[in-house]
Amino acid sequence: MVFSSIYFLFYFFPLFFVIYYLLPAAFKNKFILAASILFYAWGAPKFIFVLLGTTIVDFFVVQQMDKQQSKSLRTALLCASLCLNLGLLFYFKYSNFFIDNLNLVLHQLGVEQIKWASLVLPIGISFYTFETITYVVDVYRRVHKPLKNFWDYQLYIILFPKLIAGPIIRFHDIADQIYDHTQHETIDNKLKGFYRFFIGLGKKVLIANVMGAAVEQIFTLAPGELNTYTAWMGALSYTFQIYFDFSGYSDMAIGIGQMMGFRFPENFNNPYTATSVTDFWRRWHITLGSWMRNYLYIPLGGNKVSTNRMYLNLWLVFLASGLWHGAAWGYIIWGAYHGTFLVLERLFLGKWLSRLGRWGFLYTFPVVVIGWVFFRLEHLKPSLTYLRAMFTVNTATPDGWHADKQYIWILCTAVLFSFFTLSNIGKRIQETVYFKKNSLGMHYGLMAASILLLLLAAGKITVSTFNPFIYFRF
Repeated sequence: MVFSSIYFLFYFFPLFFVIYYLLPAAFKNKFILAASILFYAWGAPKFIFVLLGTTIVDFFVVQQMDKQQSKSLRTALLCASLCLNLGLLFYFKYSNFFIDNLNLVLHQLGVEQIKWASLVLPIGISFYTFETITYVVDVYRRVHKPLKNFWDYQLYIILFPKLIAGPIIRFHDIADQIYDHTQHETIDNKLKGFYRFFIGLGKKVLIANVMGAAVEQIFTLAPGELNTYTAWMGALSYTFQIYFDFSGYSDMAIGIGQMMGFRFPENFNNPYTATSVTDFWRRWHITLGSWMRNYLYIPLGGNKVSTNRMYLNLWLVFLASGLWHGAAWGYIIWGAYHGTFLVLERLFLGKWLSRLGRWGFLYTFPVVVIGWVFFRLEHLKPSLTYLRAMFTVNTATPDGWHADKQYIWILCTAVLFSFFTLSNIGKRIQETVYFKKNSLGMHYGLMAASILLLLLAAGKITVSTFNPFIYFRF
């Protein structure tokens, strides 16, 4: 089930909150857990048992680990939990990739290839695997005590707003909220969450889907049908599609959580206004960046190693980030590409970029757009072919795609909302809508806007079959 479906918007969402708000506080967590299991099982009935099974094992392994005084036993139990979770992630997500590449090598050597049945990827496995890892590692480090109740642990992992595509919430950031989130079910939080949800829905359905439809047409054109203009429009369309798709989902997840009293971390902060690639990664998929820093970069030594080793660690972390996104060489190249720019900025580019001030986005944005080509096409050869079309002057008029009026209007809207915080007025508007306490008049305006967004989105969903969430497959 996706947030932008008719089933969710008009059945699950209203029914869930009607029942939730009527229930006594003692039963609310149990109801959220039951609803979360139903939510996941609706889209992946076969894999719900994998998810439930791993949470059962993890809970008891971590309970035993916390009781141990022996460091060697604690480390052994930590390794057991990590092997279970990373093993499942590797099996489902990467085994096809590695077998395919191994078979390619065996074919070149004239050796018989390995027979392998391709596996279906469980929805959201990368997200909930990372959260199980934060649980066991935070408890191992004595950052936070483990949850006392098995059902509370299941709730932390399976909580439906963030289960499929994040935000990735570190255990110690939400552990206490499992017990006290109902204290934050204020009228203001409920309304703020309600508005946030429908803003995210509008981003997803009214902007990302229109951009995505153009992407599907342009990226499937034969190389001979691509001129320079069309190639750039395809890359730009994907740049805006993935941002409004994923940030829209994050807004919806944060909004739903806020309506229940949960405080989820922000996942995006106007990333396309970033003044460097380093700054971009402080603003894009913030919870993934935080996870990578705390559970991979710092354990590798962080900044407390030699300069060359630090650069290598930084590059390796982004290589891992690319691989986390998908089992294909395009994702790995995308991660290495960003890692390379991060190292270059630490070496010398950063000093030059600091002179540009906020205009540094004129450097960052094209760099990010080019990187998205590898991410979208997933493989090296078609990516290089597409980039060649972007940077080869070709003014021939292609027959495969033409920008209509709707696309142009939505593209202009995407540009506006991607860059409007470059102005102080834009920053104030964002702060007022998302974070500040609203006046009565502001509530009326935001409520009217939310209802309008719901009606427009529902109409769009009803007449179109194109409604993907990009990050569901990660």
